[in-house]
Amino acid sequence: MAVAPSTPVHRDGNVLRWLIAYTFSVVGDAAYFVALGWAAQKVAGPAQVGLVMAVGAIPRAILMLGGGVIADRFGPRLVVISSDAVRAVVILAAAAALAFSTPGLWLLVALALVFGVVDALFMPAVGAMPPRLTGRDQLMRVQGLRNLVQRSGHIAGPPLAGFSMGIGGPAAAFAVTGVLFTLSLLLLVAVRLAPLPPDERPAADSTARRDLVDGIVYLRHEPVVGPLVLSGLLSMIGCIPPMAIGVIVLAEERGWGPSGGAWVNAALSVGVCTTSLLLVVRGRFPRAGHWHNITLLVASAGIGLIGVMPNLGLAVAVALVSGLVSGLCGGLALALMQANTALAFQGRVAAVQALSAVGITPVMFPLFGLLVEGWGAGPTFLLFGCISMLGATVSTASRAVRHADLDFTKTAD
Repeated sequence: MAVAPSTPVHRDGNVLRWLIAYTFSVVGDAAYFVALGWAAQKVAGPAQVGLVMAVGAIPRAILMLGGGVIADRFGPRLVVISSDAVRAVVILAAAAALAFSTPGLWLLVALALVFGVVDALFMPAVGAMPPRLTGRDQLMRVQGLRNLVQRSGHIAGPPLAGFSMGIGGPAAAFAVTGVLFTLSLLLLVAVRLAPLPPDERPAADSTARRDLVDGIVYLRHEPVVGPLVLSGLLSMIGCIPPMAIGVIVLAEERGWGPSGGAWVNAALSVGVCTTSLLLVVRGRFPRAGHWHNITLLVASAGIGLIGVMPNLGLAVAVALVSGLVSGLCGGLALALMQANTALAFQGRVAAVQALSAVGITPVMFPLFGLLVEGWGAGPTFLLFGCISMLGATVSTASRAVRHADLDFTKTAD
């Protein structure tokens, strides 16, 4: 079915404000975690540093689904603005405390705890905003830009934190992070969202538990979104541990050194950014579900093959190809999910996606390490590549996904 063309994202001030705010937020997130780790290291030992980092991860994972319920009930704009405001205030307060006193580990534990709780609200809400910022015909462009922002933000944040700490220590790094969140907040206040259709507004007598159950039922029965969410979970389990920790182990095992591992990860990132930019330029994609399945299969195979490449040059080449198809696959998956999810459920669906990334997938890191110790890096890479291929099997088995489209310019009836 055709839809009326929306304003292109590069000319839509509302979308651009959201995108710039999201950029500040992603860079701030990346800088915050570096600053937190260094601040903890200055007042405690390695075990306590691990404790501080874990304290934030636990509430983020536990409360994430509840954050999606809250985003759908109260609206993602209100939740995003409120959570961003709390993040800015808390981080700036921590910067002031570190600048004018010498607080103990308790301050960093409290900071990590509050930040983790707020992140559980922020992540589903910000993920639910694009379908109410623009039309369905622009969602692929928005998701392509979002992928670019995530990659570039995670690259820019740590050096920014390191530079700030070199000038003024952890207090300066937290201050810069707080400023980034404040800039994000100011832009988000100026963002406007389309209202929910009357038939999708939450019932006044509904409970949080009922809303959560409704979201799970919705995912089970939605023919496109449900299989894509499960497929995405399996692909993250199969791809993230090898690239997050496996490349480090592989480089050590093969004698490539730290720079070799960095080259592999850089090649993957370049590939992802390249095809994300392609999605932004193209704007529409006929037979998107079909191509999502193919690219996920190829990307999964590529991740597995990185571990058995005989030299660094081939590993970098395979990582580049994997990144190219991964960027296409990821952008298509996100756009398909948002284009086929009712506005009333966007927060809950985004929460499940976020939980897959920050709650479930990290649990696989220790398993990956244990398997590497027993089998070596190569076989473990292949195993996790096969797990990711299961995701392609799930989405390919769905007729609705195979025939899902992102070409909304077809002639109307």
